[in-house]
Amino acid sequence: MLFVHEVHKVVGKAAARFEGAYRNGWMPTLAEGSDARLVWYFDLAHGSGLAYRVVTITAVRDGAAWARLAKRMASGDLQTWARDLDGLQHESIGRIMVPLEWSPSLGSLEDIPTDPTEHEPTIYMEDTMWPFPGKVQDYIRAAGDVYQQALGAEGSQVKMHIELALQSMPGAGRYPEVTLMQKLSSLPPLIRLLTHDIPAAVVQPGSWMHEALELRDQWQSRLLRTAVWSPLQ
Repeated sequence: MLFVHEVHKVVGKAAARFEGAYRNGWMPTLAEGSDARLVWYFDLAHGSGLAYRVVTITAVRDGAAWARLAKRMASGDLQTWARDLDGLQHESIGRIMVPLEWSPSLGSLEDIPTDPTEHEPTIYMEDTMWPFPGKVQDYIRAAGDVYQQALGAEGSQVKMHIELALQSMPGAGRYPEVTLMQKLSSLPPLIRLLTHDIPAAVVQPGSWMHEALELRDQWQSRLLRTAVWSPLQ
């Protein structure tokens, strides 16, 4: 399965219409076929970055399904939808990504809901890393063996777990690049992380924060909030 990850710079006055285009257009239209499904619709949480930023993630069955979807947007039944969407955003930056070998599975496309049932919104921390040249596979292994296990350990600084772990495909976005979609299960630890220095024990030799610096030292964290109707929360 492939995942199309897009960051949209939405026109402020058109934010509600942009969301409606995904809820009432993209999601139900994809549900009519078997090639793709909208997985998440996120807003960048207020106060945590640039205004009117939306992140969408669409699951696509395989490369052939992606080619069919792209053709529909260029010259088929989704052409009008795509053209109208362009009028609601300043730009969109996309990547085509594949799950890491240890990534949790979302199941099959058929397991992804397609009805806009409303739920309480959920906060995710999206971490994107850029491993050093030649270190991407070492980083991926270490992230699975060490970081993923550390998140579930007692005393973890932030209460969250990885829902999906992805890497960009060559030629389909900045490469090498690894993105982790991490669902927060408790907000107080996040607030403490934002308002206090990282404890010395977390960055000392032998810790993930220290040892992973041999594999990468640049990453970006975003706090994302699911729309109340997002297929997955």
